[in-house]
Amino acid sequence: MDKKNENVDYYIQRTEGIMLSDVDIKRALDEKLIEVSPLDEAYIQPSSIDLRVGSEFRVFENHKYSHIDPKADQDDLTTLVTATIEEPFVLHPGEFVLGTTYERVTLSNKVVARLEGKSSLGRIGLLIHSTAGFVDPGFAGYLTLELSNVANLPIKIYPEMKIGQISFYYLNSPSESEYGSEAYGSKYQGQKLPTASRMYRDFSESEK
Repeated sequence: MDKKNENVDYYIQRTEGIMLSDVDIKRALDEKLIEVSPLDEAYIQPSSIDLRVGSEFRVFENHKYSHIDPKADQDDLTTLVTATIEEPFVLHPGEFVLGTTYERVTLSNKVVARLEGKSSLGRIGLLIHSTAGFVDPGFAGYLTLELSNVANLPIKIYPEMKIGQISFYYLNSPSESEYGSEAYGSKYQGQKLPTASRMYRDFSESEK
């Protein structure tokens, strides 16, 4: 083995299990280990890719139920609302809604990802996820955002504005079964719009 290939192999071994830099991200994109579409290369940061927010938001109709039941399929608990540049979505203080990324994200079985909010938005009280920042290997779809306004004033959210950043990690070995495989019964594979909770599917009929 020549010295150049030896160095490349050593570098790849050393990068397994750690966060990808911009150099690694570009290589992973070229090799289709990661797909982000549409992709603006100007959005590639030193160790992440900036993502934008889509135009659809899922708003909770709190008057329809006295409580939220994770065991029940409360399909009409939320309503889909579409925003425009001229009429952006307004998120009121204390309000919680679901949004979606403008970009579609696909991961191979060798990569996991983590979604975080933009610090500039966090500084005005806009949080983009409470618990759902982790993206499994094999995921393909648009990422649902959990948007909360913890400020004291309403916040305007414009379609296609930067909303978060996604970082990537190589696995030490490829996952045996990917997200979306029959083994896991993945509930959100291929999602296109903000997707409400499907936790009720985790309960057996005897538990409901």
